[in-house]
Amino acid sequence: MKSVVAIQNCYGYDTEDVLRHIEWLYTAADGPDPMGKKVLLKPNISSDSDPVKPITTHPVVVEAVIKYLQARGARVLVGDSPTIDTYRFTGKNSGIRQVVESCGAEWVRFNGPSVTRRVGNSSVKITSVIDAVDLIISLPKLKTHELMLFTGAMKNIFGLVPAFNKAIQHARYPDMSQMAEFFVDLEEAIKPHFHIMDGIVAMEGPGPGSGYPRKTNVLLASVNPLALDIIACKIIGYDPENIPVNRIALSRGRLLKSIDDIAIRGIEPESITIHDFKRILSGKASGIVFNYLKGKFPVLRRFDRRPVFQSDLCISCAKCITICPFKALSFDTESKNTVLLDDPKCIRCFCCQEVCMERAIEIKRKIF
Repeated sequence: MKSVVAIQNCYGYDTEDVLRHIEWLYTAADGPDPMGKKVLLKPNISSDSDPVKPITTHPVVVEAVIKYLQARGARVLVGDSPTIDTYRFTGKNSGIRQVVESCGAEWVRFNGPSVTRRVGNSSVKITSVIDAVDLIISLPKLKTHELMLFTGAMKNIFGLVPAFNKAIQHARYPDMSQMAEFFVDLEEAIKPHFHIMDGIVAMEGPGPGSGYPRKTNVLLASVNPLALDIIACKIIGYDPENIPVNRIALSRGRLLKSIDDIAIRGIEPESITIHDFKRILSGKASGIVFNYLKGKFPVLRRFDRRPVFQSDLCISCAKCITICPFKALSFDTESKNTVLLDDPKCIRCFCCQEVCMERAIEIKRKIF
């Protein structure tokens, strides 16, 4: 049986227009019946930023999904846990908290009680909210990602891991391939019920936090997150099998056995592919031989892509220092806007770049 991905062109964030598309997508993609159910919506709020920046799921998309589900008899909860989740996180900078409250839905914090779930070969803390709901619907944003190349439905569920527990996973899985395995394990452990992707304005370039807005004019939906991500990758010009999470999930054959097992309803992705989308193309994992040599000759790490800090853009917020799972960053003792990298400690997870909203951290090769 084929996995359905529903696709519609949508050219802006007009609430009524988006709602009309959500109604069609939900039905076309065989979304689960929400009648009488308690439903958790999990948007992408990796950083609680102004929706002008394409960092979060747009609040109009969240609003439209809330209204659609409420009209069908659901009780709706909305929440996320950003990369740095402190008491200051309210969801208001993104505008999502306001639409939750105006629609009469319930805002929930994930940085509270948790449950421990077996994910792959390890135990991971997950917000206990997942045990209090009947359905989980993920609302990812279409974005590039410096470490994983692309972030969509498969990775969006990482937000159910509260706050700094995310950094623990980066420490536990210190390279791109291992982290991709974890994301697939997490998806298989949680099994969200439905996914609606906001690609009206996507992020291109150095995502997921420092990239640039790109009009892609598309909304996508599917029960199957892997199928959804594969089609989204095609739309922005990626070979889907070059994305580590896609490749690993396909190799397992649980979510999807083949790309040919995807059925499209609505717009054909080939008709809207953006060939000049600014993708991240140089993030492939090093080969086995090179990784072995790096272990023997640490100087070869200089050929890796790594964080490079721009002192003239730094505002000394210290988010990068706080999030680093191996404490590889510190301020220069003489300059609070000069961040120093202890290179041997750095695992190249790029969490620092993800949380920097000032574009003060670039990921590139800098040999000296």
